[in-house]
Amino acid sequence: MIHPVRTDLFASKAPLEWAVVGNGILFTAQIPIGADGQVVQGGIEAQTRQTLDNLVHTLEKAGAGVEALTQVLIYVTAREDLATVNKVYAEYVREPYPNRAAIIVSGFAREEMLVEMVAYAAVDAAAS
Repeated sequence: MIHPVRTDLFASKAPLEWAVVGNGILFTAQIPIGADGQVVQGGIEAQTRQTLDNLVHTLEKAGAGVEALTQVLIYVTAREDLATVNKVYAEYVREPYPNRAAIIVSGFAREEMLVEMVAYAAVDAAAS
């Protein structure tokens, strides 16, 4: 059985939850949208920061923090943006680091997006 994590993130019109917990594992995908549902402006650094802020918010709503992350999959549209993503990511995540992959993609559902992150975390299933 899965349980949705109730967040204060913009309510998507798509048939999805921002995060669910099943068997003590949080599953989430985060994008660089603000409270108004729009993709933030300002390039890869601003979008990475917003995506990570959304991830931190979601983890907190699930009763966890970034130390609970077990894996993060980072998708970007430009290889040259990875250095900036790594710099911002290092401000949020500390050792021991979660397992991670970085994937270059041709684009996202929202054309203006430059980054998306899929994350998994070990959480207390009862807290969500």
